[in-house]
Amino acid sequence: MPLDQLLIDVLACPVDKGPLLWFEDEQLLYNPRLKKGYEVRDDIPVLLVDESRDVGDEEHRRLMAKAKEQGVPETGSAGRRAGEV
Repeated sequence: MPLDQLLIDVLACPVDKGPLLWFEDEQLLYNPRLKKGYEVRDDIPVLLVDESRDVGDEEHRRLMAKAKEQGVPETGSAGRRAGEV
């Protein structure tokens, strides 16, 4: 089950309070500014800093290319697609 659109509209990174990229197929919320990934388990975002994972440069490039190519939605912005203004 995908995350509810209302939830996508209001989610933000717990560290810098900015938007996250939502990779539904990977069940991952990603902060490209801090290179931090947050898992979504059983349709529940785990936005705990202690449970986040650091993303290396190679994975960061992969995720950013995927976001641009597939129009991955961004949280906190009414589900705006990555790259949209």
